Amino acid sequence: MNGRILLVEDDETFRGFLQTILEDAGHEVQTAADGLKGLRLLRREDFDLVVSDMKMPGKSGLELFQETRQDAHPPQFIFLTAYGRVEEAVTAMKEGAVDFLTKPLDNPETLLALVARTIAAQGRTREYLTLKESERAGLPPEELIFAGQAMKKVQKLVQDVAPTLANVLIYGESGTGKEVVARTIHLRSPRHQAGFVALNCAAIPEHLLESELFGHEKGAFTGAVQARQGKFELARGGTIFLDEIGEMPLALQAKLLRVLQERVFERVGGSQEIKADVRIIAATNCNLPDEVATRRFREDLYYRLNVFPLTLPPLRDRVDAISRLTDYFFHRFSRQTGKKLKGMDAAALTAMQGYAWPGNVRELQNVMERAVILAQEMVKCANLPEAVFQATRQEGPDSRNMMKAAEKEMIIKALHRQGGNRRLTAAELGLSRRTLQYKLKEFGLIDKV
Repeated sequence: MNGRILLVEDDETFRGFLQTILEDAGHEVQTAADGLKGLRLLRREDFDLVVSDMKMPGKSGLELFQETRQDAHPPQFIFLTAYGRVEEAVTAMKEGAVDFLTKPLDNPETLLALVARTIAAQGRTREYLTLKESERAGLPPEELIFAGQAMKKVQKLVQDVAPTLANVLIYGESGTGKEVVARTIHLRSPRHQAGFVALNCAAIPEHLLESELFGHEKGAFTGAVQARQGKFELARGGTIFLDEIGEMPLALQAKLLRVLQERVFERVGGSQEIKADVRIIAATNCNLPDEVATRRFREDLYYRLNVFPLTLPPLRDRVDAISRLTDYFFHRFSRQTGKKLKGMDAAALTAMQGYAWPGNVRELQNVMERAVILAQEMVKCANLPEAVFQATRQEGPDSRNMMKAAEKEMIIKALHRQGGNRRLTAAELGLSRRTLQYKLKEFGLIDKV
């Protein structure tokens, strides 16, 4: 894993040598000749790691390290020190430095190995924190959000754009998870410690939408008995998510364009300019280019928002994800309701895989919540809405194959949960041990358990 490294070293020859070996290993390296210049770079840019000499004229490496300890996300430090200053390096390690190496550097590989371990550990920490933040935000795991082959391209684009400050425009049908993807982008961004504020532009009456976005001053209109912050102020330092952006009135589109261009806005009834320190992620289920062509959406605003477009596929194009999504919602709602269900039978899963899901993931979630509430022992076709389980009534070769594949997958998952114990697996699935044995043979699973 490669990283961004700040190298602080007053010896020009040694600094050039270290820069070369670090860049040859694939790292991006910036250099500073003393601690003061290093501090300026740290205040302006983000680095994964600082490799610094301990003793330098002016501001020392130790002073540079100590000045960064109060930062919200202080960088990791590796020190290079002469033999006579080892005690200072040990003190720095007690205060949070990663490690130190003595000069002259006998073996460059020692430094490269230490740098690689430090950056890899940072990556694991970031992934852990992102997972915890996702859990706090009520989001499913990312492998579930991006389940299915059709979502792999979306996942890669999210990974690319999240660390930047670029505006993002998410296209997708209702229920495809546009807000979930927007929250994921926010949680993987440098702004993740600040707020994520969402507003559905179609859900707010037109005469109130401006106040919702920008706030208002006391007396700005009838009923404005006190000043109130809007979404842009509440999202300061973080991300604002504007859902159904295509429904925003034209007059308000002009005001949003000013925010994007000048990064300032005014409250309704106010005259003081307020800085708009936010990242904007917008979403729509309509065709914005068509809206632009018919003059229902401003062309200049469209190009400002459409810096980085993402298109989410509908659930009917993610059939390979339905089993995992269903399993997730099954366990989630089983826990919420306190029901001890054995699972879903194969016919019910097959019906769900054969349904078109016009309401996408949101509809699947609602169907699973209802099914778990109605189910006794297992979720069956009878627990599904009529429109869903009709898929099982027109049985042909394709539907039979789908049912067999679903049944095999259910058996494999149950075996895994029961640690390969066939007796417990049969009990979980509601089968006799003989029937389970027959199915293991039928699906070629005997040698795999």
